[in-house]
Amino acid sequence: MSAVAFVDSNILIYAHDLDAGVKRELAMAKLRELWDSGTGRLSVQVLQEFYVNVTQKLATPIAASTAREVIRTYGVWVHHATTVETVARATEISELALISFWDALVVASAEEVDADELLSEDLNDGQSIAGIKVVNPLKINHMVNEAKGGR
Repeated sequence: MSAVAFVDSNILIYAHDLDAGVKRELAMAKLRELWDSGTGRLSVQVLQEFYVNVTQKLATPIAASTAREVIRTYGVWVHHATTVETVARATEISELALISFWDALVVASAEEVDADELLSEDLNDGQSIAGIKVVNPLKINHMVNEAKGGR
């Protein structure tokens, strides 16, 4: 069985950014792989960040209606609600890992769904936070290693 991968908002955003070039292709391929294997996870926070960024901050924004459809589609990857305990755990992770609260909230959410990997461009590739390995799927060497069957 494939490893459970928690997707950070930047990966979802790149997959829908018409101006992102190779990063868009890599993000789309990774999301397709996770969709096919059923191992993708994310949080409501990720969907919120996705919506704001793709409708307001991209050079070529996408229509709000399109963004809503993406949210509805990827909503099936939300397997755990953000709770007071999630927020409290994020404050601990933020202090321990010396990362922003918002990044720590993503990590705490990944932890709650027993993710093996956190797919993100924002955190340090290869770093382990709360027992979850950070993987930047937008780096070419990751795609080459996966094609060879390695990590």
